[in-house]
Amino acid sequence: MYVLGFERIVKAAIKRFADMGLKPVIGYADYQSTDMNKQYAFDHKQDAALFFDKAYMKRKLETVTAAYESRKEMASQMAGPARLEIFGEKPFEPESTPEAIKFTPEQQELTAQYQTEFTKIVRTYIKGEERSFTIISFPIPEFGDNFEEFFHETVKINSLDTEKYGKVQQVLIDALDKAEFVHITGRGNNKTDFTVAMHEMNDPTKETNFENCLADVNIPLGEVFTSPKLKGTNGLLHVSSVYLKGLNFKELEIEFEDGMIKDYRCQNFESTEENKNYFKENVMFNHETLPIGEFAIGTNTTAYVIANKYDCIYKLPILIVEKMGPHFAVGDTCFSFQEDMETFNPDGKQIVARENEVSALRKTDISKAYFGCHTDVTIPYDELGDIVVITKDGDEIKIIEQGRFVLEGTELLNEALNEA
Repeated sequence: MYVLGFERIVKAAIKRFADMGLKPVIGYADYQSTDMNKQYAFDHKQDAALFFDKAYMKRKLETVTAAYESRKEMASQMAGPARLEIFGEKPFEPESTPEAIKFTPEQQELTAQYQTEFTKIVRTYIKGEERSFTIISFPIPEFGDNFEEFFHETVKINSLDTEKYGKVQQVLIDALDKAEFVHITGRGNNKTDFTVAMHEMNDPTKETNFENCLADVNIPLGEVFTSPKLKGTNGLLHVSSVYLKGLNFKELEIEFEDGMIKDYRCQNFESTEENKNYFKENVMFNHETLPIGEFAIGTNTTAYVIANKYDCIYKLPILIVEKMGPHFAVGDTCFSFQEDMETFNPDGKQIVARENEVSALRKTDISKAYFGCHTDVTIPYDELGDIVVITKDGDEIKIIEQGRFVLEGTELLNEALNEA
């Protein structure tokens, strides 16, 4: 029944896009199932180590370029993806298999280089400033016995009042725009102690550092985000448990120094080396370090409360989880390859924090500016202590205190938390 319902949703979406003059490249018949054996896929994901070398990478990039060149007219018309995602499967926790083939350190560097070069090729033919996207997620029956009930809750999460939240998020932005730094701490066993540096603005009456992110493209609504300055961004980010790219990380800790990852650790496996390799391969994508690309405050407390009610945070997609607390992305900024586009909030202010010291290198050496990855790490409200704005004059403005919004005008965001 729900498969047929999903098909009807996709058909309706295709018709709607067609009415707008947009032709889908992939239609509703192009479904793809999930892996039947995720451990097998995990064990074999680096099988290319048997042959991956500079010659192979060069040939592969040449083939990608030739493919795009042969379809450059179609690529130039690409409006962007419209994605209907699913969630609710039993989470996968991989085991370490000694026999699995692994990339050598030299191959790790090559794969990271390949991803960067591949992204550059795609961006050459599909102009970022001429495309957009839209994404929404719904649960599948594997979610569990209360699937139907949670499906309706998901509709509620995805349908919150944009106008109402837009006004509240603007209150947050007005306070955050006064910051030279924002200080984030954990509570209880969470050891987060992190200071994020903000960009300077020439004219705060016309400029802002934060985007007021509602449900125009990225559904559900619920965050304000920025691309921080790297210099001056220091400290520890800690989460007791988080799923990144579908993989669980236990007691994840990431240390930053001037906005770059200095060290990292988790407790998934017995050995320190296995844990470090797990994070490097699956989050850092074999780069030696990555910058912080985003700092955001998620405001969708309704989603957070519903997820706790059904004890299903670990089953939710990042699309929803990133709206359920402050989060930090490692890798490229949200504006990668589009830093020079002028972007404005609903209030008319221009968003000026679109790059950092790494992405600014695109002007001199683009190969050093991008990493081809962007991974969000969210601190849930129950592990969150305070979020405090620190102004140039040293004044403090509390945004969140012990997991509750305390800034005047943000009372709406506590309603769901107080009812839980």
